Amino acid sequence: MVKREASHAGSWYSDDGPTLSRQLDGWLSQVDQDVKAVGVVQNSGAQIVIAPHAGYAYSGPAAAWAYSSLDFSRAKRILLLGPSHHFFLSGCALSQCTHYSTPLGDLALDTSTIAELHKTGKFDKMSQSTDEDEHSLEMHLPYIHKMLSKSFPDPDSYPPIVPVLVGGTSAATERSYGTIFADYLALPDSIFIVSSDFCHWGLRFNYTYYLPSDSTSVSDGRSLKSKDKPPISPPIAESIARLDQSAMDAIRSGSHDTFLKNLRETGNTVCGRHPIGIVLAALERLHLRYPGKVEDGKGRFTFVRYERSSDCVKVGDSSVSYASAWAVF
Repeated sequence: MVKREASHAGSWYSDDGPTLSRQLDGWLSQVDQDVKAVGVVQNSGAQIVIAPHAGYAYSGPAAAWAYSSLDFSRAKRILLLGPSHHFFLSGCALSQCTHYSTPLGDLALDTSTIAELHKTGKFDKMSQSTDEDEHSLEMHLPYIHKMLSKSFPDPDSYPPIVPVLVGGTSAATERSYGTIFADYLALPDSIFIVSSDFCHWGLRFNYTYYLPSDSTSVSDGRSLKSKDKPPISPPIAESIARLDQSAMDAIRSGSHDTFLKNLRETGNTVCGRHPIGIVLAALERLHLRYPGKVEDGKGRFTFVRYERSSDCVKVGDSSVSYASAWAVF
């Protein structure tokens, strides 16, 4: 057994199992309460979600909306795609571990599927240190464990996971990986979880793009400078929301090219843009390879939650955005 330790437990989220379990239950129950309050029908059969990966104090509540949408009941494998924050990759890499540790218990890796993916010749191997340094995959593990505990009788029956670390992929590379993953998307017993935060705004992120109220296109904005006075038409927070909304609209379109065009026009710092790009490419390939298999109107993302860590007022402020979405086939 080769186990990846829960390296961010105790800092990014609680390392105490009972405490963490109660927190997750609380956020999940709040989704149910909010859904009932506004009369929204929350989907219960999603096969794929986009969810954030920040510290739980920031993104835990938003992530609950994605996980409440997933249907794990038929799952035999869970593919988790997250961006590489520290290790340079031009493609994707797979874990060499057999188990991932969480404060709630271990999760087994799907070594058979990992071996299948390696046979394509397209995947690198993560070192143990690279695996444990990265948070974009780890931050989803407690939620996965919690949801599996609700759907399966015991840990031995939990479906295994396939963690995929995604690097700075080009459009062509994303299409290449999309072709590979389309086969797994076509299986009704596959779950896909795409790890991504949205806009990272502020001088510390080197991103201060601003859309004035009179701008007619998302490409009509400008970068604010540290000496600029706080804009009011609109306030910075509203401009950030508009930038994120345009990125979410592009994802909703189901078009890989539309999403990439949006990123080129705005420079939006969606840190999971490459995992999202791969999945959008896979969805397009799925429609082409299996005509008629995906019903009309399905295979498109529905966004159910959007939050920010704070509301920026002046240029020196900063925020990170979190969004949750689901799709069914």
